[in-house]
Amino acid sequence: MDEAAVHELLSGRTPGAAATLLRGGLRLVASVYSSVMMVRNAAYQRQWLKVHRTAVPVVSLGNITTGGTGKTPMAAWLANWFVAEGRKPGLLSRGYRTLDAAQPDQGSASTSPGGNDEKLVLDRLCPGVPHLQQKDRYQSSLRAVQEFGCDVLLLDDGFQHRRLHRDLDLVLIDALQPWGYGHVLPRGLLRETRSGLARADLILITRADQCSEQERTALRSELRRFCGDVECLEIAFKPSRCVDLHWQSHSLSSVAEKKAIAFCGIGNPRGFERTVLSTGVKCEQIEHFADHHHYSPDDLSKLAQLARAASAEVVLTTQKDLVKIAPTLWQGPLLLAVEIGVEFISGREVLESRLHQLLKNS
Repeated sequence: MDEAAVHELLSGRTPGAAATLLRGGLRLVASVYSSVMMVRNAAYQRQWLKVHRTAVPVVSLGNITTGGTGKTPMAAWLANWFVAEGRKPGLLSRGYRTLDAAQPDQGSASTSPGGNDEKLVLDRLCPGVPHLQQKDRYQSSLRAVQEFGCDVLLLDDGFQHRRLHRDLDLVLIDALQPWGYGHVLPRGLLRETRSGLARADLILITRADQCSEQERTALRSELRRFCGDVECLEIAFKPSRCVDLHWQSHSLSSVAEKKAIAFCGIGNPRGFERTVLSTGVKCEQIEHFADHHHYSPDDLSKLAQLARAASAEVVLTTQKDLVKIAPTLWQGPLLLAVEIGVEFISGREVLESRLHQLLKNS
């Protein structure tokens, strides 16, 4: 079952007795998973499990669902904000589906020298910021401070990583799909029950520009049920430019009105589809791959054929996809990634105030 079919199943849109039976079985497994997560969180809350501290402040950036909520552009914004403040930030992540240069995926067309797609993108978006990928984030925090001289740490995808103490917990909620079909894994996409949001210090509602004011009001009202008076910021992700396989810049106006196809292998393809439309291209079709997909030469050949069949002048993708594609293996029309920037609809001053206070206290 591919990723799109999984979403159809979990959303309840897949009809039939077999699908209903499968959802029932997943609900039973989800109840076990939910219980384990509740016990684990209680163990950290009661200090039965140890929380480790580092010598520098830690900001966690995470979410409550699987899939894309926009952590990568937000992590880059935070890292660059700290750099502008004269600090030396370090990024800590687990490194899900990290590519090892010594053991590349069989058939992969990637040019990665090590590190997963998120690291490769962040290396481009915030150059010079150390990014350590390791399952044990406490150990990588010690390395970041001792080896790289970091004086503030960004814990990427850290909301459920309770072992490392954080001084500020930022939680991203995708306005387009905030609750992962309303169930915890594997019946839905929630990593834990929504009651876990009570641990958040600030809520960042992403893609807030892609839903109505009424929908945003309803979401904020629902958030208050789980996290009380925690302040909610609203963020949009806006295309800023395009970059090619050699990371050369292309203006958005240079692609407007051109015939195009697009593809992506990310957690929230819906958001990317809207981004493609916002560039002004005449998009014939959008191909979807699984999240963190590594493109084989055969994948790239088929995409190039699709582009030529559609008489496409340009092919659009995401930065996370582009960094995994070797320039020499692309034989289609001009391939560009749409670079996304963070734009605050509301609450930027709230976030900056909390960050300044964090640095002052440290």
